[in-house]
Amino acid sequence: MITKLKDNEVFIFGSNLKGEHLGGAARQAYEDFGAKWGVGRGLTGQSYAFPTLDENMNRLSIIKLEAERDRLYECAKQNPDKIFLLTRVGRGIAGYGKEITELFNNLPNNIKQI
Repeated sequence: MITKLKDNEVFIFGSNLKGEHLGGAARQAYEDFGAKWGVGRGLTGQSYAFPTLDENMNRLSIIKLEAERDRLYECAKQNPDKIFLLTRVGRGIAGYGKEITELFNNLPNNIKQI
Protein backbone atom coordinates (compact mmCIF):
# COMPACT_ATOMS: atom_id res chain seq x y z
CA MET A 1 0.00 0.00 0.00
CA ILE A 2 1.31 3.43 -0.93
CA THR A 3 1.16 5.96 1.88
CA LYS A 4 3.30 8.76 0.43
CA LEU A 5 4.15 9.99 -3.03
CA LYS A 6 7.21 11.84 -4.24
CA ASP A 7 6.47 15.22 -5.81
CA ASN A 8 6.67 13.79 -9.33
CA GLU A 9 4.55 10.67 -8.69
CA VAL A 10 0.92 10.14 -9.68
CA PHE A 11 -1.33 7.46 -8.15
CA ILE A 12 -3.52 5.74 -10.78
CA PHE A 13 -6.69 4.26 -9.31
CA GLY A 14 -9.82 2.60 -10.61
CA SER A 15 -12.85 4.88 -10.52
CA ASN A 16 -16.44 5.21 -11.60
CA LEU A 17 -17.57 7.91 -14.00
CA LYS A 18 -19.59 9.64 -11.27
CA GLY A 19 -16.36 10.29 -9.43
CA GLU A 20 -17.65 8.86 -6.17
CA HIS A 21 -14.48 7.63 -4.50
CA LEU A 22 -16.04 5.49 -1.81
CA GLY A 23 -13.60 2.67 -1.17
CA GLY A 24 -10.26 1.03 -1.75
CA ALA A 25 -7.66 2.84 -3.81
CA ALA A 26 -10.26 5.41 -4.93
CA ARG A 27 -10.93 6.47 -1.36
CA GLN A 28 -7.21 6.64 -0.66
CA ALA A 29 -6.69 8.78 -3.77
CA TYR A 30 -9.46 11.12 -2.57
CA GLU A 31 -8.25 11.33 1.02
CA ASP A 32 -4.50 11.39 0.44
CA PHE A 33 -3.53 12.25 -3.13
CA GLY A 34 -5.81 15.02 -4.38
CA ALA A 35 -8.49 13.14 -6.33
CA LYS A 36 -11.57 15.36 -6.67
CA TRP A 37 -15.05 14.21 -5.74
CA GLY A 38 -17.19 14.15 -8.87
CA VAL A 39 -14.22 13.68 -11.21
CA GLY A 40 -14.18 10.10 -12.47
CA ARG A 41 -11.60 10.40 -15.22
CA GLY A 42 -8.17 11.94 -15.56
CA LEU A 43 -5.53 13.79 -13.62
CA THR A 44 -6.35 15.70 -10.43
CA GLY A 45 -3.83 16.47 -7.73
CA GLN A 46 -1.36 13.59 -7.61
CA SER A 47 -4.01 11.13 -8.78
CA TYR A 48 -5.28 9.79 -12.07
CA ALA A 49 -8.84 8.42 -12.10
CA PHE A 50 -9.06 5.47 -14.49
CA PRO A 51 -12.74 4.62 -14.93
CA THR A 52 -13.67 0.95 -14.90
CA LEU A 53 -17.32 1.55 -13.97
CA ASP A 54 -19.92 3.84 -15.52
CA GLU A 55 -22.19 6.33 -13.72
CA ASN A 56 -24.50 3.48 -12.64
CA MET A 57 -21.66 1.31 -11.32
CA ASN A 58 -21.80 -1.07 -14.30
CA ARG A 59 -18.56 -2.38 -15.74
CA LEU A 60 -17.22 -0.60 -18.80
CA SER A 61 -16.79 -2.67 -21.95
CA ILE A 62 -13.31 -3.68 -23.06
CA ILE A 63 -13.62 -1.24 -25.97
CA LYS A 64 -14.31 1.61 -23.53
CA LEU A 65 -11.48 0.45 -21.28
CA GLU A 66 -9.13 0.52 -24.26
CA ALA A 67 -10.15 4.13 -24.94
CA GLU A 68 -9.50 5.00 -21.29
CA ARG A 69 -6.11 3.28 -21.48
CA ASP A 70 -5.26 5.36 -24.53
CA ARG A 71 -6.22 8.53 -22.62
CA LEU A 72 -3.97 7.49 -19.74
CA TYR A 73 -1.06 6.73 -22.06
CA GLU A 74 -1.49 10.10 -23.77
CA CYS A 75 -1.53 11.88 -20.40
CA ALA A 76 1.66 10.06 -19.40
CA LYS A 77 3.31 11.05 -22.69
CA GLN A 78 2.30 14.69 -22.14
CA ASN A 79 3.81 14.59 -18.64
CA PRO A 80 7.21 12.94 -19.10
CA ASP A 81 8.47 14.49 -15.85
CA LYS A 82 5.95 12.44 -13.85
CA ILE A 83 6.02 8.79 -12.80
CA PHE A 84 2.56 7.23 -12.93
CA LEU A 85 2.02 4.39 -10.44
CA LEU A 86 -0.54 1.93 -11.78
CA THR A 87 -2.49 0.14 -9.05
CA ARG A 88 -4.59 -2.97 -9.68
CA VAL A 89 -7.36 -1.00 -11.38
CA GLY A 90 -10.53 -2.97 -12.07
CA ARG A 91 -9.67 -5.79 -9.67
CA GLY A 92 -11.90 -4.68 -6.80
CA ILE A 93 -15.53 -3.66 -7.22
CA ALA A 94 -15.37 -3.87 -11.02
CA GLY A 95 -14.29 -7.50 -10.79
CA TYR A 96 -12.11 -7.71 -13.89
CA GLY A 97 -9.50 -10.45 -14.18
CA LYS A 98 -7.14 -11.44 -16.95
CA GLU A 99 -8.70 -9.06 -19.47
CA ILE A 100 -7.65 -6.00 -17.48
CA THR A 101 -4.10 -7.33 -17.10
CA GLU A 102 -3.82 -7.74 -20.85
CA LEU A 103 -5.10 -4.20 -21.36
CA PHE A 104 -1.89 -2.74 -19.91
CA ASN A 105 0.70 -4.33 -22.17
CA ASN A 106 3.32 -1.99 -23.64
CA LEU A 107 3.28 0.64 -20.90
CA PRO A 108 4.93 3.98 -21.58
CA ASN A 109 8.28 4.28 -19.77
CA ASN A 110 6.86 6.56 -17.09
CA ILE A 111 4.00 4.23 -16.04
CA LYS A 112 5.03 1.64 -13.46
CA GLN A 113 2.80 -1.22 -12.28
CA ILE A 114 2.79 -1.56 -8.52
